[in-house]
Amino acid sequence: MDLRLTGHVVIVTGGASGIGAAISEVLAEEGAVPAIVGKFAPDPHFMARLRARQPRASFHQADLTEDGACASAVRHIVETHGRIDGLVNNAGTNDSVSIEAGPDAFRRSLNANLVHCYTMLHHALPCLRDGGGSVVNIASKAALTGQGGTSGYAAAKGGMLSLTREWAVTLAADLIRVNAVIPSEVWTPQYDSWLDGFADREEKLRAVKARIPLGRRMTTPREIADSVVFLLSPVSSHTTGQWVVVDGGYIHLDRAF
Repeated sequence: MDLRLTGHVVIVTGGASGIGAAISEVLAEEGAVPAIVGKFAPDPHFMARLRARQPRASFHQADLTEDGACASAVRHIVETHGRIDGLVNNAGTNDSVSIEAGPDAFRRSLNANLVHCYTMLHHALPCLRDGGGSVVNIASKAALTGQGGTSGYAAAKGGMLSLTREWAVTLAADLIRVNAVIPSEVWTPQYDSWLDGFADREEKLRAVKARIPLGRRMTTPREIADSVVFLLSPVSSHTTGQWVVVDGGYIHLDRAF
């Protein structure tokens, strides 16, 4: 299927690793131009691979917790590409900020995982209004199920889901669509590192897979990316305000399935 994304410029925060990297690669495959925004320079091999598919793909270095850096990144993207057609709010990390961590840590977690989503859209909005663009927020199962020991991250991802609905209503008159994709157990380098915290990581991995109804396996970053890029595309032209769960039935199907 042709997703009709050729030439579309899409900002992907955290778009050089994990789920974000998969989103950038699928965008490039579809002829879109990923404009990656992140704090650290991406792996040169990844960028070479991405530019082999889409020579116009770009990276814009910015600390997303700084409002001025977000504004500067958006400005630089417009100067580089002349347009913005989409925004993927993907950057964030499950930082395990618990109830015990205290209010300052909680605020830092919200700033690192939620506030920049608002800031990036605020600065990109004039360009998105020019062409009726699309926004996709990458949330998490933690927003719907809780996880334990991660108040900051759960609150941030819950906020993303609320903003998805709020922005969909606010921006409908501008023909800007806003949706969210909710992953659960996705095999990324970050997940791999998380498993290292367990005495028997292989047993922990087996236990996680056993609770995923469809195929008893982890979701791949590519499976998340395919759904994100579909929602960004004109092919999903009448879809807005939706929370799309891509997790093999992990959240919604009975564990006894």
